[in-house]
Amino acid sequence: MQLFVVGVIAACLAAVAYGMSTVLRALGARRVAAAAAEQGRDFKNDTGAPTVSSTMSTFVDPAFILGTTMVVFGFAGGALAARFLPLFLSQTIVSANLVVTALLSGIILNVALHTREWVAIWLVVLSLCFLGMASSHETGANEPYAFHWGLFVATVALCALALVGVYNLGSAAGAIVGGASAGLLFGIIAIAVRILDGLEPFNVVDLLTDPAAWTIAVAGAVGFYVHTVALQLGAVNGVTAVLVVGETAGPSLVGVMFLGDTAKPGLGWLALLGFVGAVVGAVLVAWYGSVDPDHLGEAPPMKGGWRRGRQEPGDDATGEGDGSAPLGADFSSGEIDAKFGPDGLRPEPPHIATTGIAPDSQRDTGSGDRSVGSHDCRHN
Repeated sequence: MQLFVVGVIAACLAAVAYGMSTVLRALGARRVAAAAAEQGRDFKNDTGAPTVSSTMSTFVDPAFILGTTMVVFGFAGGALAARFLPLFLSQTIVSANLVVTALLSGIILNVALHTREWVAIWLVVLSLCFLGMASSHETGANEPYAFHWGLFVATVALCALALVGVYNLGSAAGAIVGGASAGLLFGIIAIAVRILDGLEPFNVVDLLTDPAAWTIAVAGAVGFYVHTVALQLGAVNGVTAVLVVGETAGPSLVGVMFLGDTAKPGLGWLALLGFVGAVVGAVLVAWYGSVDPDHLGEAPPMKGGWRRGRQEPGDDATGEGDGSAPLGADFSSGEIDAKFGPDGLRPEPPHIATTGIAPDSQRDTGSGDRSVGSHDCRHN
């Protein structure tokens, strides 16, 4: 029971550390992108992926370095949790870094969250509570040694696919692939820590010759790099959400299928409900947060309600205005023209053609000699 409590505390600390790390590293990526844009330097290639030089510049940004330090604390907490808790519990608690990321991104990165994101985030939190109630305090063991080699080979293959994906897909797709791949790689680290030989009792030779140790090194390095590129490509909350899905779902399934992790007797349904809820909540945050990243702070705000995307210039509250009505007005551009005319003075004579756009110099707002095409200009 004591080890169970230690594992839960360690997982919670890892969640906080990882959340702070993600936001600080995203801040570093934003600062590097802004500096490159200011100096007129290209920081993206033809596919929309960041250049290798821009990623290297991000690594030496002070905010990014501080965020990297937090990764060390997160890794230590996550490793303890993976040793003492069932993987589907430890990884799901660690995935609460999504909440920390969302809160801090609003403070540090000025990312506004709408009701839909908060609903999804609290769905994750409630699901974590269900998982904690249903999880057994015992962990399985005695996996075959061939499993260590299989995990290492799978890790190398995933690393290759992740690197190809983030540098050859477009911005949005690359961010999703990068975030999910990083999540899977971080989840693999938890699996490798769980099965690692040479810890109990401690034996340096067994530790260094275990393929699980090599897996931790490879997955950690490539996962960190791919996650950084994903933060350069996409919005921080969307990237974090798909990362959470990867680092939670993969290890949880492996733990149940191969490592003997179980729920308390009679509470398997609650564990399943919590697991599905956590994944669905994370996917919803990813869906709403991975649209049109704004690394330079110049994009319009995200749409409210349950719509996805950003406000376009001229959108009213229903998303269909023509820009002449204030935000939230309860009438369309057609009703405005019918009452006041497109210039706000009088209706358009029905016999005048409405094709073409006349220059401003030809407009006479005080007489009947109205410019041809002003009506069309207002509607376009």
